[in-house]
Amino acid sequence: MVKGLLLDTDVLIDYLRGRPEAVQYIDTLTQPLFVSAMTVAELYAGVREGKERSQLESFLRAFEVVPIERKIAEQGGLFRRDYGKSHGTGLADAIIAATAQSIPADLVSLNKKHFPMLKTVIVPYRKS
Repeated sequence: MVKGLLLDTDVLIDYLRGRPEAVQYIDTLTQPLFVSAMTVAELYAGVREGKERSQLESFLRAFEVVPIERKIAEQGGLFRRDYGKSHGTGLADAIIAATAQSIPADLVSLNKKHFPMLKTVIVPYRKS
């Protein structure tokens, strides 16, 4: 079975803004692609009405959205408790980490520091 990839909000925002590294990376992926429902909420929190929102809705159809079920919520809360102070892991990142762990999938994020609880965090490019 091919392991999927859970894409973090930061990589998706770069893609939506047309950042070449993000576009090249995502457009070449062949694994199953997932996003957490938390990421969907984060993306909608910053979207403008009209064309931008329509583009976001269309873009998200390419991913399987993983709902935040009780198991994910519980584990996310524990991750936040255990890594919030030491690693700056906020609740959203903790929920995203718990989502990656539950699928299971490798997380793709630009901020590896916030995800010490995961064995694999793929950092696809670095911002200069």
